[in-house]
Amino acid sequence: MTKRQMAYLACTVAVVASGLGAAPSADHVTVHWVHPGESIQKAVNSAQPGDAVIVSPGTYKESVRITVSGLTLRGSGTGSTVIVPGTASGDSTCAKAGNGICVTGTESKPVKDVTLRALTLRGFAKNGLWAAGTDRLTVRNVISEKNGQWGFAQERSVRGVFRHNIAQNNGDAGVFLSNTVDTEEGARDAKGAVVSHNLLAGNRIGVTVRRLRNLTIDHNDATGNCTAVFVVGDENKPAVGALSVRGNYIHANNKNCAKTARLPFLQGSGIVLTGAEDTLVTGNQVEDNVGKSPLSGGIVLFKSFVGAHNQRNEIRDNVVVRNGTADLANRDTGESNTFHGNTCAVSEPAGLC
Repeated sequence: MTKRQMAYLACTVAVVASGLGAAPSADHVTVHWVHPGESIQKAVNSAQPGDAVIVSPGTYKESVRITVSGLTLRGSGTGSTVIVPGTASGDSTCAKAGNGICVTGTESKPVKDVTLRALTLRGFAKNGLWAAGTDRLTVRNVISEKNGQWGFAQERSVRGVFRHNIAQNNGDAGVFLSNTVDTEEGARDAKGAVVSHNLLAGNRIGVTVRRLRNLTIDHNDATGNCTAVFVVGDENKPAVGALSVRGNYIHANNKNCAKTARLPFLQGSGIVLTGAEDTLVTGNQVEDNVGKSPLSGGIVLFKSFVGAHNQRNEIRDNVVVRNGTADLANRDTGESNTFHGNTCAVSEPAGLC
């Protein structure tokens, strides 16, 4: 773990510790306490909207499915409360799918105002957190690491907040936000979803936003991934976009990831936009991302692999240095994409710096 990661974790622990001092009072909500050897799922099953499940320090071998709105699930700190895979029970759809925590509602009846805090999700075959059909899901001070696919993943959901988390060494994205994962359709309105102040390290991709609109990715620290931020669009309408990527520190994302059926190999990519429109990329520090992939470079605009172009994106006031094969790269033929006010040395084509 780098000094920066250690400092980030120490800051996270301090925030969590201060939050624990404000644990819900039994005068206002019902608190369900879980101790080592007890079942988190059993406590969740007993909870009513507005209740809190507080999990004592320990390692808990289970998956947890949340379907009740207004629930808070809080551990005792990321280094203290750890959830790892256990034996899938007969009715545990979350465990059978290979996920750690599942927060699931439906589009007609979303699960609302669920909060997850101060715990670690580790080593699940699929995802640390899987959320679908949620409104205002809040995830804070959670570590999701060494999971087979995604650290934190959400689809068919709105107003999600992912803040002050660590997503590291996951098989695909540390944070994955999508319209849907099993159907083809245009971008959905995320209604102001936020991915902010997270540490994203050692994943295939730090943050993936696929076919969504109206969200913010800001002030994250992304390092050691193959690609730090990937905004993915395609031929479906409306297009991905109307979002902002601002104030992030994106450095040395030089891990080499093999090609897939949909993408070439990835290495040395800072911020990549494919098939996006009306997106603002500003105030980011992007440095030392180096590779020879078609998507390598500091900030890269690339035609999507189904032919959709980037349109009307604004790349301004970023510091983009020591990236290869270029600091700024517009490898697309889309219209009205603008680059101005950036600090950089090498661009494709020349003249963007």
